[in-house]
Amino acid sequence: MKAIVLEKFGGVENLIYRDIEIPEIKQNEVLVKVKAISINPVDVKVRSRLAPLAEDLLMNNPLILGWDISGEVIKTGSETTAFNIGDEVFGMINFVGHGRAYAEYVAAPVEHLALKPENISHVEAAASTLAALTAWQAFDRYGKLRPTDKVLIHAASGGVGHFAVQIAKHIGAHVVATGSAGNKDFVLGLGADEFIDYRNVCFEEALHDIDFVLEAVGGANFQKSVQVLKPFGTIVTLPSGYTKEDELKAQEKQLHACYFMSVYSSGQDMQHIASLLQNGILKPHVSHVFGFDEMAEAHLQVETNRTIGKVVVKL
Repeated sequence: MKAIVLEKFGGVENLIYRDIEIPEIKQNEVLVKVKAISINPVDVKVRSRLAPLAEDLLMNNPLILGWDISGEVIKTGSETTAFNIGDEVFGMINFVGHGRAYAEYVAAPVEHLALKPENISHVEAAASTLAALTAWQAFDRYGKLRPTDKVLIHAASGGVGHFAVQIAKHIGAHVVATGSAGNKDFVLGLGADEFIDYRNVCFEEALHDIDFVLEAVGGANFQKSVQVLKPFGTIVTLPSGYTKEDELKAQEKQLHACYFMSVYSSGQDMQHIASLLQNGILKPHVSHVFGFDEMAEAHLQVETNRTIGKVVVKL
């Protein structure tokens, strides 16, 4: 099969196409013929060795990046009853381990997958994996967003952000979203109640009494976000690199919960995502679709940090 192997950490020139053996599956796995792959910032950071996860993957040879897939089951393990040959499935595979998604075939644990809704394409399904799971787990697993809450979602036009706005509105929260002015109509179209242009408005001065913050920017944005929270509010932050000072600022505010989040593979959560997609509650926005021979271009697009929604590679 064709696969993209990371020869060494660094630039996109290190993503090398190779013919390798189709993976053998374990008893609790299925073999998926991949139709689409979602590309995330973590892919770029691991490739560049800018993510802690990269060190854990050094022992794998060949090292194949990627975690988000949608495709068709073509073989099932001896103890697998959840899926049948011919089923269309999607999910985030083996995160934070070795996903090996940049390939024509992937061995996937059944507990990381869900059936793909019939009303969406493989491209849309692949887009609705890591990013959608991150938003779902932020509101359902790490923190508990309530229908009466006022939630602030940063980077609302991005991969995680555009799912987070939709999920928060489905829960019933009042959504305040930040982004650049050019993305205002897109974000409001997702259901946000208020939009703040972060380049022209200091949100930490404009907002107060926020119940929940989903912080996806990092750096100084964490402490600014803490300022707008109610005492005993909740902040869930996605980027790594927070400092002791950040932790102290959160403690001073007497926050109910402060989580530095890492998304994790979960078929159960994927089933929730599938239900939202099936019912039209959640709609992925895919702004760029590349071919499998254009993986470098897909990575470069993600590197711009200006992508609206998601970047997907189609096989």
